[in-house]
Amino acid sequence: MSSSKASAVTPGPGLSRLLTVDDSFAGSQNFSADRARHLCGELEAGHIVFLPVPPVAISQEDRALLLGRKQTSSAYHKNIAYRPAEDRITGLDASEQAEADSLRRILREFSKRSVEFLTGFLAPYAGKWKLDYASYRPIEEEGRPARLHARNDLLHFDSFPTRPTNGARIFRFFVNLNPTKSRVWLTSETFEAFGPRFAHAGNLLEKAGGNQLTRGIRFLARTLHLPFSSRPPYDEFMRRCHNAMKEDAAFQENTLKNRWEFPPHSAWMVFTDCVSHAVLSGQYALEQTFQIPQAALVAPQKSPLALLEKIGGHPLTL
Repeated sequence: MSSSKASAVTPGPGLSRLLTVDDSFAGSQNFSADRARHLCGELEAGHIVFLPVPPVAISQEDRALLLGRKQTSSAYHKNIAYRPAEDRITGLDASEQAEADSLRRILREFSKRSVEFLTGFLAPYAGKWKLDYASYRPIEEEGRPARLHARNDLLHFDSFPTRPTNGARIFRFFVNLNPTKSRVWLTSETFEAFGPRFAHAGNLLEKAGGNQLTRGIRFLARTLHLPFSSRPPYDEFMRRCHNAMKEDAAFQENTLKNRWEFPPHSAWMVFTDCVSHAVLSGQYALEQTFQIPQAALVAPQKSPLALLEKIGGHPLTL
């Protein structure tokens, strides 16, 4: 792929592809509804949309501030997170609080501009999504110490351990701020290809859904609009899948992979709940996450939730 510089193998059935949208077309005010719907479908199927020039403007002053941040050996935060609903940031050490206001402003503006761009670019989702966290990732991924389940350099599908989606899909928009280095990803099989095999293995889908009594209580609570503290079965399964993939050294070594290099100043977007991905290297990236509900999808039957519920034969949401 000339746009992303490299791929290890030719994309085939069940593997993610990369679709390039040039900057002039991406920035057009006349971006057609049909084209937007087509791109949504490609993304939902497990492919990556790549933009050689990012459509979100970031001033030179703000870039300088972000790139000037120093890594410390005392803390290994994966990222600095901005929570739009609360207008606050997390992931800073006590020594970094002096920068908090500037970082919050930069991430707030990045979040706002990402929403503005994607409102037209992916129109079927606009106004229906839940705006999740934005983040800045200043740490070099290559060699970054982390516990096994937190490692980014191992293939996985995303699943949030502390904020379950209850079936909504995880969509992410990235910008590589690094002025000289690409951000390098691996991808393997999409969830549509991999997920059903994993669901059948060891009866894991049934374990995530709980026993018949638990499902009955969950159904009654949902029907009567009563609170139920159990984690949604969908999120429980996706978390089990995320962890099991990272624990399986043979899978990580032997599965078929593609390698993608996202050059400096480029952008890309992907549903990370259906694209098995690993980040091998890269430093200084911005990212905005959205949760896309089933009702907004152009191909809901291809979502991980729909695929799993078809296999399990019962609801996996609360």
